[in-house]
Amino acid sequence: MNPNIPDNTHPRIVIIGGGFGGLKLIAKLRRHRFQLVLLDRNNYHQFQPLLYQVATAGLNPGSIAFPFRKDFRQIPDFHFRMTEVKRILPEKKQVETTIGVISYDYLIIAAGTDTNYFGMQNLKAHVMPMKSVVEAMALRTKLLSNLEKALITDDPAKRQQLLNIVVVGGGASGVEIAGALTEMKRYIFQKDYPDLGGGVFNIYLIEGSPRLLGNMSEQASQKACHFLQKMGVNIRLNTKVTGYENDCILFESNEKLPTETVIWVSGVTANRFGGIPLTSVGRGGRILCNEFNQVKDLTDIYAIGDICLQTEDNYPNGHPQVAQVAIQQGKLLASNIIKTRQNKPLTPFHYRDKGSLATVGRNKAVADLPYLKTQGFIAWFLWMAVHLRTILGVRNRLEILLNWMWNYFTYDQAIRLIFTPIHGDEEEKEKNCKS
Repeated sequence: MNPNIPDNTHPRIVIIGGGFGGLKLIAKLRRHRFQLVLLDRNNYHQFQPLLYQVATAGLNPGSIAFPFRKDFRQIPDFHFRMTEVKRILPEKKQVETTIGVISYDYLIIAAGTDTNYFGMQNLKAHVMPMKSVVEAMALRTKLLSNLEKALITDDPAKRQQLLNIVVVGGGASGVEIAGALTEMKRYIFQKDYPDLGGGVFNIYLIEGSPRLLGNMSEQASQKACHFLQKMGVNIRLNTKVTGYENDCILFESNEKLPTETVIWVSGVTANRFGGIPLTSVGRGGRILCNEFNQVKDLTDIYAIGDICLQTEDNYPNGHPQVAQVAIQQGKLLASNIIKTRQNKPLTPFHYRDKGSLATVGRNKAVADLPYLKTQGFIAWFLWMAVHLRTILGVRNRLEILLNWMWNYFTYDQAIRLIFTPIHGDEEEKEKNCKS
């Protein structure tokens, strides 16, 4: 295979990953004389903060995904290739991918993170991560399919196992999906599945540390905990998961909880590539960078976003792995690459914290902003406004807004559809025929 990227006299900037940082960098360089090459395993940007709403039937996947080619088709020297990066060859200034070798003048690594199982690989086959649109769709199918299975089982213990939903991880993602599931339980599940009157929907939120939302204030943490408990979520703090076997999730205390649905949002680890020397890799697999986002011990290679480990006085262990860091780094790096070509002094990166938000449910959210800490309806309204402003595409914004309005006024999430793989269906039919 051949990447088929034409050569020209413009410096070639190769960007690995079309997340927030990569898109911001391309947007800032689009009017300058560079050849921009974006590499990503998907042909779309996915708005990860709203993945949980896809998983809980609140939004269509197309509402939070935006095709790269549509956004950048007006750039005359932009090239997108859907591929996976296997290895980086710094000495040759090349990237080895599944479609061939691509050369670069400047390489930007903005590949983000993947789910972290903390060495418990036995969990991987049994839990449901939520890092992509595909995983969110699979989770939605799992949730709704288990309800259908619970309807037809004669075993009360099996029914309860199907109705126990466990969320592992008390960060923003865990809090948000636990809240969304609780609202589905209250407004949808009990209406759609009245025959399950003998079963109890149980939603558990498991966190290994002493409090939820560890990156937010104590006030926000306590309020989020209060909201969730009032909604009916079973919160277990200082509880560590050790594995999963025999349809039960296992805890460090030797307790077992029967469940077939474990949503794993407990942590992340950086995506990794061959060719990056060990001296350039830090904690969590993140790539060590200086104040200009230049990768340690490498030339003309930069890293931004969640994959980048860059320290400053207020962040001795690295910046938080949130969208704002990636956006600000992408914007400044674009400026510094232009300055490099002009032999001008570079500007060091300093993160400007714009605050944190997390929603719990209808009219319930927490907000830690630089000049305001609030909870409840105001925080919930701010959360919606910030997310609508950040998502790409006018159509996507309108579609999300209309869905939110419909869900708010009707107490209904209408996208309760179960999609199963075609090949899986055919195999199941063959088994049934043989039996």
